[in-house]
Amino acid sequence: MNAWMSWLAVAGLVVILELFTGTFYLLMIAIGLVAGALIALFGAGTEIQMLSAAVVGALATVLLHKSKYGWRERQDASRNPDVNMDIGQSISVAQWQDQGGGRFTARAMYRGAMWDVELQHSAPAAGVFVIVEIVGSRLMVRPS
Repeated sequence: MNAWMSWLAVAGLVVILELFTGTFYLLMIAIGLVAGALIALFGAGTEIQMLSAAVVGALATVLLHKSKYGWRERQDASRNPDVNMDIGQSISVAQWQDQGGGRFTARAMYRGAMWDVELQHSAPAAGVFVIVEIVGSRLMVRPS
């Protein structure tokens, strides 16, 4: 078997492994392996093949990491609108109750049920508020 065929066979195995992981990082390594196969096809030495595969694979991995598809900081699920459909929604609060220490709470109707609502970093006044976080069964809100 020629060297370029070996590179492509290993690249194919890495692509198969990538299908099980669900990330694109092994796919970037496979791109580097294909670059090694192309260099081998043109008759370069083993050292050049390995160096080109490593450089292309590393560069592709870094570019993926910097793209919008790369690693993202984990966001708390209680504040993440992708996890919790209520984040960013509006709720109307008629009256606030002072709990002391700058905490204000209320009971308000939201999606057909009564919820505990807590005001964050603001003076209490009746009106419409935006849900910014859900902690247990409490809606944390801020003025809209």
